[in-house]
Amino acid sequence: MAVFTPVTATDLAAFLTRYDIGTATSFKGIAEGVQNSNFLLETTSGRFILTLYEERVDIGALPWFLALTTHLADKHLPVPRPIVDRAGIALQTLNGRPACLIEFVPGVSVTEPTVAQSHAIGVALGRLHAAVRDFTAERANNLGQPYWPEMAARCAGRSGEIDASLPDLIDAALAATADWPGDLPRATIHTDLFPDNVLMLEGEVTGLIDFYFACTDLRAFDYATTHAAWCFSGDGGVYHADRAAALAAGYAESHGLTAPETAALPRLGQGAALRFTLTRAYDWLNTPPDALVTRKDPMAFARRLAWYAGATPQMVLGGAGAPDAPLQQ
Repeated sequence: MAVFTPVTATDLAAFLTRYDIGTATSFKGIAEGVQNSNFLLETTSGRFILTLYEERVDIGALPWFLALTTHLADKHLPVPRPIVDRAGIALQTLNGRPACLIEFVPGVSVTEPTVAQSHAIGVALGRLHAAVRDFTAERANNLGQPYWPEMAARCAGRSGEIDASLPDLIDAALAATADWPGDLPRATIHTDLFPDNVLMLEGEVTGLIDFYFACTDLRAFDYATTHAAWCFSGDGGVYHADRAAALAAGYAESHGLTAPETAALPRLGQGAALRFTLTRAYDWLNTPPDALVTRKDPMAFARRLAWYAGATPQMVLGGAGAPDAPLQQ
């Protein structure tokens, strides 16, 4: 179970005295998640998620994250609202960790997306981008393009332990993304809208969660990251053009891409795939065998890298000419 900081019944009872949400009737740790300690709380007035923020989250940015999710909830997006205490404060401290109570939203996370679900997340992503037009606070993307050479250097000399082809793939991607389309529109973006960060019920998006990598960066980079997450098989070995076309159609309904953004999609896709290849490679090489965190295969995104390297904008949008699979590694 991915609970790193325990919370006892006594701890919880004292914590809840700050709020007007009744008394606890049920409380249990949530196994999902690799960054924070999460608990499902039921009280006499409703259901909530209690999150204790662990060291992998940028603690200094927590007020920004909570302001963002409050803004999105105010815009009627399916984003869990942070709960404030009687003094109007959302960010608390519990057992030595920053903590927050968050509204519970129903739904089931997606495992293998369907075409209809891909369309739904395209609509939701467009709504998110429309909703942040008046969210003016900014946060730098500390996992963005300027940092990729440094991130690669942390794995230098060892990425070949994962797969013999990986060093060359990383070097080629670093060279390609050095020519980065930095003049595209910028916005507050999620950057981590993977299927497991989306909740759905009966085909409807009921929850967009885990905004702890959100930042200010190229808006179309968010689209490219979502494309990389939703339009390939889990191992990166199969590209689903039908999902890509549905994602594009859904996004066009609620927001849409500019012509320069569309032209940049293959390069942005390379960047998205490289970012996750690098973070997964570092974790793969540095996570102890007995750690609670489950390592994720870097090659799943290295295979996406190979696909984007040969893609056209039309292929990224799911149009004719898109191959069924990237190069196998």
